[in-house]
Amino acid sequence: MFKEFKEFAMKGNVVDMAIGIIIGGAFGKVITSMVNDILMPPIGMALGGVSFGDLFHALDGKNYATLAAAEEAGAAIVKYGAFLQTVIDFLIIAFVIFQVVRAMNRMKKEEPAEAPAKAADVVLLEEIRDLMKKK
Repeated sequence: MFKEFKEFAMKGNVVDMAIGIIIGGAFGKVITSMVNDILMPPIGMALGGVSFGDLFHALDGKNYATLAAAEEAGAAIVKYGAFLQTVIDFLIIAFVIFQVVRAMNRMKKEEPAEAPAKAADVVLLEEIRDLMKKK
């Protein structure tokens, strides 16, 4: 059983998938950091000093000064600012993946192979067929 598992685990597809998952996880962290630490602060500053991570709506109808105060009070809250950041993360990752797949597809495009030559008997039969159609 160990030998069979080893053969399965060492197949190219499994190893390629594992590498893709590891790189994808690291890439996701880089994008999250880029959105949270580089993109959102200037956008928030341009919108009047808004911190998107702190945007929330308390469902109990009360007003809380900060997200931490609402969480401390145990209020049910909708963290729409964090959701916006996650959506931006997703859009960036989806766009990059799209570009990578697009580039790979362009590299894969091969010129169509010429059709193999037909056998002599097939050519003869097609000629006979065409002659019979004319009659």
